[in-house]
Amino acid sequence: MLFYEPARRPRDMLPHDPFKALIAPRPIGWVSTRSAAGALNLAPYSFFNSFADRPPIIAFSSQGYKDSVAFIEETGEFVWNMPTYALRDAMNRTAAPLQRGQNEADHAGLAMAPSRLVAVPRVAASPAALECRSIEVKRLVDRSGTALDYWLVLGEVVGVHINEDFIRDGVVDTAAMAPIARCGYADYLVADSLFTLDRPS
Repeated sequence: MLFYEPARRPRDMLPHDPFKALIAPRPIGWVSTRSAAGALNLAPYSFFNSFADRPPIIAFSSQGYKDSVAFIEETGEFVWNMPTYALRDAMNRTAAPLQRGQNEADHAGLAMAPSRLVAVPRVAASPAALECRSIEVKRLVDRSGTALDYWLVLGEVVGVHINEDFIRDGVVDTAAMAPIARCGYADYLVADSLFTLDRPS
């Protein structure tokens, strides 16, 4: 079995860092934000997940202090939108390096819908969205305490949107939504089938 320390990766065997391919699949943080001045931003984040459920807390990490982080620090609000297989191309277009102030949703041809409890809109075609208020924005450091250009945003979910077409017998049919997840390199995965394991008692 191959072993290496991250800073000493054998580049002849692994010219591309496999870290993201190993921590996979990862749900995608498709985050919409609004600045205090009203500018809209919509961007997908590879480092994203949930971390608590009572209350529900989600988090994403941004490489670089981007508009999403800046707008959240300004307003304290954001929305997570579920990216699906049907929305894969539009989601990818929102990752384009647009000039500051350009609207990624317009660039991707996406209609936005109003939220209920926050001023940030959600992706209208997404089958699920979570309205959030920020808890903390934290700059990450390494184990020696050196500040990194990664910014962790934690938010508490204050509102939940679910397309009722995907609620069956009181349960959300996740596979029918076909959410996509991030793997390594340029790879994605669609969750279109599930299996069940009962937790041991």
